[in-house]
Amino acid sequence: MLNQRLQQKLLQKLSPQQILLMKLLQIPSIALEQRIKQEIEENPALDETSDTDETSEQEQDYDEPVGADENEGETEEEFETKNSDDEFDIGDYMDDDETPSYKLSSNNSSADDERREIPFVSGTSFNDLLLSQLGLRSLDERQYLIASYIIGNLDESGYLNREITSMVDDLAFVQNIQTTKEEIFELLQLIQEFDPAGVGARNLQECLLIQLKKRENSNGSTELAKLLIERYFNEFTKKHYEKIIKKAKISENDLKKAIEEILKLNPKPGNSLSETSKTNHYILPDFIIYNNNGDLELQLNSKNAPELRLNRTYVDMLETYSNSKDKSKHRDAITFVKQKIDSAKWFIDAIKQRQNTLMITMNAIMNYQREYFLTGDEITLRPMILKDIAEIVNLDISTISRVANSKYVQTPFGTLLLKSFFSESMLTENGEEVSTREIKKILSDCIDSEDKNKPLTDEQLTKILKEKGYNIARRTVAKYREQLSIPVARLRKEL
Repeated sequence: MLNQRLQQKLLQKLSPQQILLMKLLQIPSIALEQRIKQEIEENPALDETSDTDETSEQEQDYDEPVGADENEGETEEEFETKNSDDEFDIGDYMDDDETPSYKLSSNNSSADDERREIPFVSGTSFNDLLLSQLGLRSLDERQYLIASYIIGNLDESGYLNREITSMVDDLAFVQNIQTTKEEIFELLQLIQEFDPAGVGARNLQECLLIQLKKRENSNGSTELAKLLIERYFNEFTKKHYEKIIKKAKISENDLKKAIEEILKLNPKPGNSLSETSKTNHYILPDFIIYNNNGDLELQLNSKNAPELRLNRTYVDMLETYSNSKDKSKHRDAITFVKQKIDSAKWFIDAIKQRQNTLMITMNAIMNYQREYFLTGDEITLRPMILKDIAEIVNLDISTISRVANSKYVQTPFGTLLLKSFFSESMLTENGEEVSTREIKKILSDCIDSEDKNKPLTDEQLTKILKEKGYNIARRTVAKYREQLSIPVARLRKEL
């Protein structure tokens, strides 16, 4: 049966301003400029301040009234409902307390900021290089189209990760070219002759073989390297050297020379152009920490954030409508202008709140990890979780997480990911609380200094850590080793 009843619910909802702030908080500085430009394009009431504008505004009287927002914060539905009657007062759209125009702008940089341009390196892309070599071959138009399609399917490492049968179907349905597996394979072998050596391979084994076969000065070690890749590739990748020596009936010295030849090869030939291509990625730090004779100074990097203000044309337009005799004719225009001005003011305020939140959060992290920022020694890092910083700055843990995510800080010891300073704690035998980063650093140092002929196993690493006072289980050592991207002992072994 259907019935009616009254029910009360307590709901917590974020306002549009809070949602905007949360979205801006998680954007790194390198993406903030694009976000601001997008807002300027979408909202004509928001404008970017130039040097000329700053000079002219300083010459103006700061007490000049600006159209503002007694109704700031009300939703679009409330705004339209409130003014749905034929008779309304334009004063409802204006502030009782006149706001000076200089308060409606956002200055995102200071005079002390260094102005540096990020170098942009241009060069030939990987696909362009292959297509230019393809143009030097004697191919008809049909073969050229098929070969171009194959090149277009190569990934950024230079590998062909698609099945040839799938490419036959795609060429038939998409480009109306009837071909066969044999023809595609023949053209693929042609592409595998291109530079860089190894391009067009379908797996790592084929990639290494292509490079070895293209060696001009072939010797005994090269021929043995080919044999290892062709017949004993599985044993080679797992470093079962004893099995290879026994099966191939070679000496350990011969195997060592063959491995040296293989190590000279490039497992990702497509990445050889990454240093000169336009796909380079630059890290722009969000914060900069200076060590001024033992005093830490924090600076927010705002180079990519242009200064914002309200568009004076829209403000004047609202004031003009307010003085109009027949205000009802301009109701739709007033509603539009007021909404755009409110949206612009919310965005400017959100940018200011973002800067303030970033500064107080990073300042708390800097003071919490003061010893590290002074010395650069990872052992001095204190255990720190999101909750620790949230309690210091009186913000929610989710806010701290947004600040720490994808943000970088430039220190005297390098540019580091802010998230890397957060770590769990662990108690030593003496009851001292240490960071897991400290344990990982010791673990990494032990592996770096080990005898590569007899690398340390996880059990041996566990014993070493316990001797240093860190009571840690073997499975935890294995977990930390995997987090450091360090393979097991057998795969670290060298001849």
